[in-house]
Amino acid sequence: MTASPLQTVSVDLAERSYEIKIGEGLLAQSGAFIAPFLRRPHVAIVTDENVAKLHLEALQAGLAAAGITSEALALPAGEATKSWPHFSRAVEWLLDAKVERNDVVIALGGGVIGDLAGFAAAVLRRGVRFVQIPTSLLAQVDSSVGGKTGINAPQGKNLIGAFHQPSLVLADIDVLDTLTPRDFLSGYGEVVKYGLLGDARFFDWLEKNGPAMLQGDKAARAYAVNRSCEMKADIVARDETEQGDRALLNLGHTFCHALENATGYSDRLLHGEGVAIGCVLALETSARLGLCSQEDPSRLRAHLSEMGMKVNVADIAGDLPNAAALLALMGQDKKVVDGTIKFILTHGIGKAFVSAETDTDVVLQVLKDALNER
Repeated sequence: MTASPLQTVSVDLAERSYEIKIGEGLLAQSGAFIAPFLRRPHVAIVTDENVAKLHLEALQAGLAAAGITSEALALPAGEATKSWPHFSRAVEWLLDAKVERNDVVIALGGGVIGDLAGFAAAVLRRGVRFVQIPTSLLAQVDSSVGGKTGINAPQGKNLIGAFHQPSLVLADIDVLDTLTPRDFLSGYGEVVKYGLLGDARFFDWLEKNGPAMLQGDKAARAYAVNRSCEMKADIVARDETEQGDRALLNLGHTFCHALENATGYSDRLLHGEGVAIGCVLALETSARLGLCSQEDPSRLRAHLSEMGMKVNVADIAGDLPNAAALLALMGQDKKVVDGTIKFILTHGIGKAFVSAETDTDVVLQVLKDALNER
């Protein structure tokens, strides 16, 4: 199979604008891409232990090829790393490494590392530049783009953080080959979200090409990453700090974050799995409110099932809180305004909108039915 050509998506944010490079073999070319941003030929890399074993050597070789030296911190893998203790460790390591205001920090990893390292860069010396090198599908299509950085709190997910845009994003399609099927499908949950929120034709394409992506078709993977990044870049350019349209990117996330909290941010439920289930619940809520056809949530369930993904709350292993408790957890979501939960609902596939007021009795009944609660 021929290599897919290098693709570039621009995120237009005036003086904070940057490019997303999407293609194969980008780790080997990393030095050439990053060198223009450096005042001195040295970088600090924050990664996790699993990613370090797979990709750190290749990244450091790519940097060295351009004469760039590097040092790296490998944190434990997993959502629990997005916490104050590991954040403090990263910041103090960067200070010990004498990272200066004009230096560059590289975030090499999935969403956890990207969020944590980006937040560390945001606060270090009141802000240093950083480059995202996302190694999961989920991070390539979502968390590495848009400048949201942060960590979790006991009260909820991503409640501590800052907007801090990267200087560059390198999405190497080759690294996706090292993902487990479950991790790949977790990222696919975010890919599907883009079709649901604003591009029905992309959802049509995913129904036809999703299985090929799962089997390793790099051209299909590159197209899906590119289209997802194009959509996110367009929304972020219109609404950088989530005052309006950017909230659309949270389709499925209000439900997802409550389920992640209920499962202790553990491997019981990966983020993209929660997003997929959350999208089903959001479409089901929309259908019951008469906003879209019942065929829409059914079509989504059918596609997720064909891909071998978690579809329903019942697919989550172990016990869960009851519907009322899950609804209460949603009250900690960042989209709560004046005590009202803002849900992302839809008028149909590709037609999401921000609902200022949603009948929580309907949401409660959707959750009760999902939990088979009487």
